[in-house]
Amino acid sequence: MAAPLTLAAPPSLWDPVVRLTHWGIAVSVLANALVTEGGSLWHVLLGWLVLALLMLRLVWGALGPTEARFSAFPPNPVAALRHLGQLASGRVRDYPSHNPAGAMMAYAFWACLALVTVTGLVMTGGATPMQVAADKAAVASGDWSALIRKGGDDNDEDSGLRHTAEEVHEVVANLLLILAALHVAGVVVEGRAMRRNLVAPMLLGERRK
Repeated sequence: MAAPLTLAAPPSLWDPVVRLTHWGIAVSVLANALVTEGGSLWHVLLGWLVLALLMLRLVWGALGPTEARFSAFPPNPVAALRHLGQLASGRVRDYPSHNPAGAMMAYAFWACLALVTVTGLVMTGGATPMQVAADKAAVASGDWSALIRKGGDDNDEDSGLRHTAEEVHEVVANLLLILAALHVAGVVVEGRAMRRNLVAPMLLGERRK
């Protein structure tokens, strides 16, 4: 096999904000997809957490260290396809941040996360976790007035919007799981091609050869 091409060494560590947002979003999305019930307090709470972490990561993409900034891994479909071709031939090279294929995956994730959180807000009427908890506590005590009032305030247009948001929410949530599976597969293949542990730096903050 031909020796790997080298462009620039990747960062020796991923900064705490990148690691926090990466794993926080990953755990929250998987929990909401596989564990929590849609509309439950935990589902809504994790949805708000995902939104907060996504906003933090986007701000960090403008203000963070060089390897975390959007300018270090701009979306480039042509470069991503070229990188996949190099990967298939066993001739991979280092990048100072995400490789082009990883960059495209990151932007796809962020777009889907934005869409799934926005549709979630539409479905819940923008209810915060505290409001959801209060409504559920009221129902548990036998007071249905809050839910009846909310239902009465809906008109046909609002109902149609929420129904559309629900359908989009479900499709995009499933798409996120597909992207996550592709991401894991890509990390495994890339790590083997480069003979490098790509998971340890995101877990531990330092790159282990």
